[in-house]
Amino acid sequence: MAREDAPRDSYHLVGISFFILGLGTLLPWNFFITAIPYFQARLAGASNSTTRILSTNHTGPEDAFNFNNWVTLLSQLPLLLFTLLNSFLYQCVPETVRILGSLLAMLLLFALTAALVKVDMSPGPFFSITMASVCFINSFSAVLQGSLFGQLGTMPSTYSTLFLSGQGLAGIFAALAMLLSMASGVDAQTSALGYFITPCVGILMSIMCYLSLPHLKFARYYLANKPSQAQAQELETKAELLQSDENGIPNSPQKVALTLDLDLEKEPESEPDEPQKPGKPSVFVVFQKIWLTALCLVLVFTVTLSVFPAITAMVTSSTSPGRWSQFFNPICCFLLFNIMDWLGRSLTSYFLWPDEDSRLLPLLVCLRFLFVPLFMLCHVPQRSRLPTLFPQDAYFITFMLLFAISNGYLVSLTMCLAPRQVLPHEREVAGALMTFFLALGLSCGASLSFLFKALL
Repeated sequence: MAREDAPRDSYHLVGISFFILGLGTLLPWNFFITAIPYFQARLAGASNSTTRILSTNHTGPEDAFNFNNWVTLLSQLPLLLFTLLNSFLYQCVPETVRILGSLLAMLLLFALTAALVKVDMSPGPFFSITMASVCFINSFSAVLQGSLFGQLGTMPSTYSTLFLSGQGLAGIFAALAMLLSMASGVDAQTSALGYFITPCVGILMSIMCYLSLPHLKFARYYLANKPSQAQAQELETKAELLQSDENGIPNSPQKVALTLDLDLEKEPESEPDEPQKPGKPSVFVVFQKIWLTALCLVLVFTVTLSVFPAITAMVTSSTSPGRWSQFFNPICCFLLFNIMDWLGRSLTSYFLWPDEDSRLLPLLVCLRFLFVPLFMLCHVPQRSRLPTLFPQDAYFITFMLLFAISNGYLVSLTMCLAPRQVLPHEREVAGALMTFFLALGLSCGASLSFLFKALL
């Protein structure tokens, strides 16, 4: 909540800045996975000048490097690593260095990716350079998100909402950039170059927004009144659960912002006479209370990352070659997923069902495993083992609608229920545990994608 003596956010400049910063944190992952056709074309040895880089689906033998799988895995492993290194890194490296350093490194690496569009290179070295870029970019992105959430912990919850809204729209922004590149009518190389320059512009805007914060009275007021290091660490850890993400998976802003402020706003009311919290809670005791919710979170992300984008990006339209077949995957896979996932996460702002005591939640989570065979039996042209049982486009679109909205809703639901299952002084430990299990689910899903693709 805003303090009574706080200055006004003139023209909402601070809010706009954090919205753009949120957008910038998840642009890397989304722009890499949305451009899968471009990378597969390059790895197939196609010439830059002759390949319709951003408009053709490349599947089967042309994906000999398993690019879909590797880009997913190497994007999620940094999240798991920096979750484990969280405390050490944030205590040893100044906040400004972490934020500006991460933004500049992401900018340089994306500039390298854009420059490689103009460079003829054999598939092997191109794959190695691209995978190294993916790994480093997502590492810096993980550090950036945790650091920015630390700053947001000092500000009203509205600004966490705006930041997470920006993250939630990053996937939609990347999908729209892909569609505009395809529809531009320019040659393939220029189209790909323009596509990869777009996130560079986004990161530049993020740098400008961050540098402007010290010059805004509203931002100076809150950032100069930071909570203790322990409290900031707690806020960073809890908020980090909702990246997408990370992950190219848009985040629900509303309920998460409420969760982030829960400790700051509720604990003084519930324990007004106690000068400090009880002793440090036991990790084992907290785990016993939230283990089922944490397991549900792991399973949700395991299912999602096991087929998206590794399998879903391989599905093509069953119609004859034409304009729709070119736009089918960008629209029906990436754009549709991001919109429906964001909508699903937003639903928890209005209701939470089932509640934390219900056994229906694990059932709903387990039912999502049905999406794995459903997507694998869709129209993937190059397959050697499984038949195609759902060739029509309508099947894939229906599966994607249910897949995306259930992912968004169940992820947001588990994140909202976990703090309600523990005592107020145990929420910090619960947040740290949920962070670990979120990263574990993402990594498990990325690893399983190799198996599912091999079964095709």
